[in-house]
Amino acid sequence: MATSTPFASVKLPASLVDKARDAAQPMRRSVASQIEYWATLGRALERAGLTVQDSQALIAREESPPYMTTAAPTALSPELGALHDHVLALAQSGALAQRAQAAVAENRAKAAPATRSRKAA
Repeated sequence: MATSTPFASVKLPASLVDKARDAAQPMRRSVASQIEYWATLGRALERAGLTVQDSQALIAREESPPYMTTAAPTALSPELGALHDHVLALAQSGALAQRAQAAVAENRAKAAPATRSRKAA
């Protein structure tokens, strides 16, 4: 009888894993925790009403070569501008990192009982 696990294996592009590894190191996170952190931020942005166009613009800005970062920013909706300002304020105050850490800790706590029950079996 197979037991259910709170974790799943997924295939991710190597370039994403490399970017996560680079971002995780200065924050003292594991690669998995970094990807979970990014997913938490993405879910928060979706819940805040990020449009498809805003998402595409943000992704294009993120994926643009470093030499283009000084170019004029891609036009974003007024809603995204307000959201951007809010996220920056949260990041500068440290509240964004605290919320993401709390979400990761909550997910780990939910997974812990299942992990312990598998080890006992």
